[in-house]
Amino acid sequence: MTAAAPLPSFNPSPAKPRLRLPAGACDSHFHVFGPQARFPFAPDRSYTPASDAPKETLFALHRHLGIERGVVVQSAAHGLDNSAAADLIAAKPGAYRGIALVRPDATTDQLRTLGTQGFAGARFQFMKHLGSGATMEQIMTFATRLAEAGWHLQIHMENELIGQLAPALMRSPVPVVIDHMGRVDASRGIDQEPFRDLLRLLEDPKVWVKVSGSERISRAGSPWSDAIPFARKLVEAGGDRVVWGTDWPHPNLKEVPDDGVLVDLIAEIAPTEAARRALLVDNPRQLYGFQ
Repeated sequence: MTAAAPLPSFNPSPAKPRLRLPAGACDSHFHVFGPQARFPFAPDRSYTPASDAPKETLFALHRHLGIERGVVVQSAAHGLDNSAAADLIAAKPGAYRGIALVRPDATTDQLRTLGTQGFAGARFQFMKHLGSGATMEQIMTFATRLAEAGWHLQIHMENELIGQLAPALMRSPVPVVIDHMGRVDASRGIDQEPFRDLLRLLEDPKVWVKVSGSERISRAGSPWSDAIPFARKLVEAGGDRVVWGTDWPHPNLKEVPDDGVLVDLIAEIAPTEAARRALLVDNPRQLYGFQ
């Protein structure tokens, strides 16, 4: 398979956020790329990052933004080799956790080994641009092993699939985390069917949503004001089952966002100190097991 052409890398000089984040704030969704000399990209990857985005750059960004904890999500560019993510977690034990990419036939022992490295969940994709993977029935069978390992399930899906996949997800024996606000299209308005499906799914007490990806669902460009009503509604509806993330270094976007601007959006997404503490501190601590 020929890898896709490189896409832009991260913003090298993000603004300093005006919003001061609470102590213990967590970035619950970001990736790490390489360095390729040590952690090569997967030969059958669906995309090729424009450059390395190593842990040192990520840690510097978090210091700049006022973030103290994080959850690295295994990149499709690295495929099923979770080594780069594990290396990042090991550099700051206790402060960082991970979400792995694994096959649906991974054993409980394999999951427990990854668990000792700091991984707490498994991600599966239902996105056309990332290629096909496991079926939902395979994932639900696999979820019994996730339960044995004490992990949760993370799903990244096209917005039109939310209603279709919801009945299976509601059978999950483990918590289910939906990525990037279900990838809804902000231009279609808050009353669109996929967003109503997402809100119905969020009524299930085991379902969580990441209010990340404002720059992905927006059709208005920076500062992505058309995405704010969706994120705010999810924070209101989800309460103690919503988390936030930068999605750094923002793979597969034509325009790389400013992470400082993304942080300042939190003031509008979660307009009270209590809501921001839940979103950034208390909820991630519960979901990812931070001490």
